[in-house]
Amino acid sequence: MLEAQDKTARHIPVLPEETLQALAPRAGGRYLDGTLGLGGHALSVLEAAPDAQLCGLDRDAEALGLARQKLAPFGDRVHFFHSRYSRFFDALGELGWNCVDGALLDIGVSSLQLDEARRGFSFLGDGPLDMRMDRDSGQPSAWHWVNRESFARLKECIGVLGEDPQAGRIARRIVDERQKGSIDTTAQLAALVERAYPAEWRRKARRHPATRTFQALRMAVNDELGELQTFLERILTYLSVGGRLVVITFHSLEDRMVKQAMRRWAEGCRCPRHVPVCVCGHTPEVRILHKKPVQAGPGELAVNTRAGSAKLRAVEKISGGSA
Repeated sequence: MLEAQDKTARHIPVLPEETLQALAPRAGGRYLDGTLGLGGHALSVLEAAPDAQLCGLDRDAEALGLARQKLAPFGDRVHFFHSRYSRFFDALGELGWNCVDGALLDIGVSSLQLDEARRGFSFLGDGPLDMRMDRDSGQPSAWHWVNRESFARLKECIGVLGEDPQAGRIARRIVDERQKGSIDTTAQLAALVERAYPAEWRRKARRHPATRTFQALRMAVNDELGELQTFLERILTYLSVGGRLVVITFHSLEDRMVKQAMRRWAEGCRCPRHVPVCVCGHTPEVRILHKKPVQAGPGELAVNTRAGSAKLRAVEKISGGSA
């Protein structure tokens, strides 16, 4: 129990005040937290909105268990589901909810996952090459990617998801090294990537050379872009008029997906420019709440450096029916 309390106490939710302001939870409302984590954001919502109910999803069973303990004082106002957030509609269906008054995603990797070496997310501690957010899923781990995937797929993964200009050199080093024996631990992989970097790049690097490779593998293992795309394709249908969607991203590709989806929802007429009079009849479905993404200020960064790459975007639904 003390260990669990310590883990939840160490967790600092990113952009907490900005998230609550954007979501604007109201008394008696129904809210979806698709990435419950250790329950930091959910706690704020439940405290701010008396009698509100929250549907909380997480595919990390350990995080879900800790969130249950943290949110236990709210009793049956909270509904927990061990599920990936792209399947949120299944959870809502079980509850008999056909819409929600607000939805939240915080799609960064959690401090619980990063700080536990045995989870294999970070090169700061030595652990097995796992990186699966749901270790019960049966899906291939990072070990599979490193030891079984082709040079071409590794290069694409590290280059696209990691946005690393040295993707080709890193992928080649991985393929060459695994011929000598399997690459089993985070320390092995981090050292290998560091050696793949040109000496001049290593001297000038502000971060460990393996940072982008670990990010890319984590995103590939958990299909993070696919999860987000599926969620964005369906969530608006389940958001009530006046309801709000808040999404916090930590990666440029994710932020771009969210920005483009929200802009598309906010569009009016979609007729070709050469058509003089609107015939499509399309009207905006949402109102974008911020012209630019909301980011952490100096005060938050002083106590939570992981908030540095966080970007919050939010919309309010202004038209359309529910599911």
